[in-house]
Amino acid sequence: MRTLKGPAIFLAQFAGDDPPFDTLDGIAAWAASLGFKGVQIPSWDARFIDLAKAAESRAYAEEVQGRLAAHGLAVTELSTHLQGQLIAVHPAYDIAFDGFAPEEVRGRPAARQAWAVEQLRLAARASRNLGLDAHATFSGALAWPFVYPWPQRPAGLVETAFAELARRWRPILDAFDAAGVDLCYEIHPGEDLHDGASFERFLDAVGNHPRCNILYDPSHLVLQQLDHLAFLDIYHSRIRAFHVKDAEFLPNGRVGVYGGYLPWIDRAGRFRSLGDGQVDFRGVFSKLAQYGFPGWAVLEWECCLKHPEDGAREGAAFIAEHIIRVTERAFDDFAAAGMDEAANRRLLGIG
Repeated sequence: MRTLKGPAIFLAQFAGDDPPFDTLDGIAAWAASLGFKGVQIPSWDARFIDLAKAAESRAYAEEVQGRLAAHGLAVTELSTHLQGQLIAVHPAYDIAFDGFAPEEVRGRPAARQAWAVEQLRLAARASRNLGLDAHATFSGALAWPFVYPWPQRPAGLVETAFAELARRWRPILDAFDAAGVDLCYEIHPGEDLHDGASFERFLDAVGNHPRCNILYDPSHLVLQQLDHLAFLDIYHSRIRAFHVKDAEFLPNGRVGVYGGYLPWIDRAGRFRSLGDGQVDFRGVFSKLAQYGFPGWAVLEWECCLKHPEDGAREGAAFIAEHIIRVTERAFDDFAAAGMDEAANRRLLGIG
């Protein structure tokens, strides 16, 4: 068993053009004032980190660490969710995802993918220089347009998609292995790695690579109607990052899992601030403690109702209250009889 680290906060949804959300020191002071102890940094946001510089300069990485430490904070992980998405993009999404890439590679899928690969390689080295052991990302998707197909999928389509996805990611996984960092794919609809079965398929395709791991976010499992506690029982050995995010699923006669193209506020499945949804966080934190999860409990705020600053303030306290300080002794140690091996054998009638 192990006590989780936290609370921490993913900065991506809070970054902005106005103080204190426009600089690393400003947002760090704000996060610390709410009780957070760590921050997960979006590596694409140059206001918070220069990814290339962090990859090449240990001194710069130490500077980032020092600036955060001045506020009582640590870096929990770097995130390449946007860049990871670009490792694999189905042509149907080319225009939509071009916005995640710099201007010079937009409209050129091969160049955009090459840029994304280099970003992931930089992230591996930057994570090493920051002394991190886990990294958060997305897998991208080639097969997602065929997740609920009509007409039916041709034989072999999914196998071909995952073989190609594995081919693209295997060298990146090797780069993270060389850096000593676990690559944690957020299990997320819209990605080819969107549930347990798809993660298993990918893990098999990359030869059970030791750095192929999971970012566990129970909110995405609730919206798929997956058992988010059983998921921990099955995959705990591969879970190396944790987004603490809530969600609710309230189907009715008009909409269900697919949402009817409605805005978030009108969908049956909605993300909510911590404690306002249906995730069993007492169960989640208990299982993560039981299985010795080695990482941080990181708030990711996405709510269609509550103001983000209220969600952050409440979220820090919510996580702190749910972290279980694991016991160092059994509750019944007081009744130990002090038997030795010889006595045990006599008790069993085999002495």
